[in-house]
Amino acid sequence: MPERFGKAFAADASHIDELGHVNNAVWVEWIQDIATSHWAAVAPEALRETYIWVVTRHEIDYRGNIGPGETVKGETFLPAPPTGARFDRRVDFRNAEGKVIVSARTTWAMIDRATGRLARVREDVLAPFRPFMGD
Repeated sequence: MPERFGKAFAADASHIDELGHVNNAVWVEWIQDIATSHWAAVAPEALRETYIWVVTRHEIDYRGNIGPGETVKGETFLPAPPTGARFDRRVDFRNAEGKVIVSARTTWAMIDRATGRLARVREDVLAPFRPFMGD
């Protein structure tokens, strides 16, 4: 099973839209937050100083929502090895009952900070994220 990284998120008044639940833009912020937190938690400092990640695509399925004061548990993992400089990341948010209410597949690209160019994801960058579903 892929290595999973988890983080809790709580909805406060600033996250709530006119429908009374977390705004879609906030879910995107939380997706980016858990992804970058995962990188910060597992990547050695030298790699964090050398590379940065940018999102190239978000695909999000909304199956539920939460309101003010409610929390979700986010889980993220890489379902498959990268292709060149890009890889997909899966993010699932579960409500208090454990049901996945928001699920995303995002594509990220690795950028070399010094050059600002795409960089192929090497094995040393990849190692902390193993195993993948196909491993």
